[in-house]
Amino acid sequence: MKLLIQRVKNAKVDVDGKTVGSVEKGFLVLIGVTHTDTKEIADYLVKKLCNLRVFEDENDKMNLSLKDVDGKLLIVSQFTLYADCTGGNRPSFINAAKPEMANELYEYFCTKCAETGIEVQKGIFGADMKVSLLNEGPVTIIMEK
Repeated sequence: MKLLIQRVKNAKVDVDGKTVGSVEKGFLVLIGVTHTDTKEIADYLVKKLCNLRVFEDENDKMNLSLKDVDGKLLIVSQFTLYADCTGGNRPSFINAAKPEMANELYEYFCTKCAETGIEVQKGIFGADMKVSLLNEGPVTIIMEK
């Protein structure tokens, strides 16, 4: 499982011209699932993500978590995080999990994040999504297990 985390002032995801998820201060999280991922891996990453301290404290040090700043999560499935570009110029996505497995772990991940008390907004798995954001910092982190 691979997460691309962006600290945002705001972010939203639109499908067919309609906003299906949006957040103000928080994280936009793009999540990719591979064949060997499990719920245990998801649990580990949920804990790391929800406790990640990358918001500034009163001394302008990245020391605060989402909960500390009342931040929100916008979680979007992104199979292209497992693109393999080592061959030619056309990426291979063979390392991405099949849609059924990926969707199950994506939904599980979103549910577990919400269970921490953090508000979770989502994209629509498998949809043609238009994602917009204002990255704050910029702060962009790749996290995987």
